Amino acid sequence: MKIAIGNDHAGTAYKLAIIGLLKSLQVEVINYGTDGTDSVDYPDFAHPVALDVEEGNVDFGILICGSGNGACMTANKQQNVRAALCWTKEITKLAREHNDANILSLPARYIALP
Repeated sequence: MKIAIGNDHAGTAYKLAIIGLLKSLQVEVINYGTDGTDSVDYPDFAHPVALDVEEGNVDFGILICGSGNGACMTANKQQNVRAALCWTKEITKLAREHNDANILSLPARYIALP
């Protein structure tokens, strides 16, 4: 499996934790996100993830920004992309099962790392 991940400055810690988990599961990860906390524009990282999903270069995408909304709206402008803003396991499961979501958008400022 191959997953593209992108984040703005609000999502760096989450991205690093997710990449660590995915790599431990032998998932290939393409990192389009920033690795710092200096302010950046989320579309610069959302577009490459959405394009990879649209073109079939990856199986799924993950986006992380402050509210999750901006990255989600940006991704959904691409054809065949179904990005879903999720903040609980239950919503995430429903987005995938009932809406065939192929990009998970996480709101960094409204969720917590375990």
